[in-house]
Amino acid sequence: MYNARRSDYDVTNTVRVSSAADVRDAVQALYESTWPGADFTPIARASRDCELAFTGRMPGYFGVDTIYHDQQHTLDVTLAMARLLAGFERTHAGTPQALGAERGAVGLLLALFHDIGYLRVHGEEATNGAEFTRTHVSRSARFMARYLPTVGLGHWAHLTSEIVHYTGYEKSFEQIGLVVTDPRDVQLGHLVGTADLIAQMADRCYLEKCRDRLYPEFVLGGVAVPLGTGGRGMKYASGLDLLRQTPTFVGEMRSKRLEAGFHHAYRYIEPLFEGRNPYIEAIDNSMGFLRRVLRSESWRLLRRSPQVFAAQNDTLSAVRSQMVGYFRKAWTPD
Repeated sequence: MYNARRSDYDVTNTVRVSSAADVRDAVQALYESTWPGADFTPIARASRDCELAFTGRMPGYFGVDTIYHDQQHTLDVTLAMARLLAGFERTHAGTPQALGAERGAVGLLLALFHDIGYLRVHGEEATNGAEFTRTHVSRSARFMARYLPTVGLGHWAHLTSEIVHYTGYEKSFEQIGLVVTDPRDVQLGHLVGTADLIAQMADRCYLEKCRDRLYPEFVLGGVAVPLGTGGRGMKYASGLDLLRQTPTFVGEMRSKRLEAGFHHAYRYIEPLFEGRNPYIEAIDNSMGFLRRVLRSESWRLLRRSPQVFAAQNDTLSAVRSQMVGYFRKAWTPD
């Protein structure tokens, strides 16, 4: 299944996660089968508005120009979240732990907008959304606080501004827990944090995207090489260096977040797939392949070049040019 997948399809090779319409339809089918009779209208509107924002058609916003955290990533996460929600409800039907339709809708909006903080706002000095790498979750939280009242979910605005931090690293779980106290809301955070991780790590082109797209984002975000240090304090020397560190990163994400932090929430995928977990299987296959590449140094095996789903067709070349400019500044001591 892993080798046969198309690059812009989900882990099951059945849903085109580069298409907002296809993902919306798949999410609607899962939502309405999980909560029959529930109103899908707020989710449908949010799906449309998310597409407008990422494609540069939402007033006041530039479209997405981050090449790793592009529109496909957000749609892939949203589909994974819908599956996790459905599996969780199926497992806890009729119990006090069940989330309910409204909380489920909020969870889907969290997935749709968890990375909208990467989008630049008109009038900002930033030249690429990757410059918000360290603060994008807080930016997403502020967007959701403004947006939720427009779809009749304003009473969730304060909580979602905290729950979305389960997808990032700006706040610790302990800090989030000072506000998010209802176990069902904590569970919602665990599910969206899980969806964010498993969707990207199970991407068919995850390895190439780390090398060719995540590394430039880390450069522009000041994560790979700090500015004005003459190269001192470098975390990642190149895309290949990032790949060499990826097995350790994935292992830590699985043990510290997916398992310990999120309490194995990824298992709620399994009720939908007869006990199998296609996301974990894909991650395992990818890491096994990467270890073989690293042992042999056969980098030519990583030859996929999937489309970037950004607002402009030339985004990839623009980011590469911006990265060169960043390196010039980084290697010039203050």
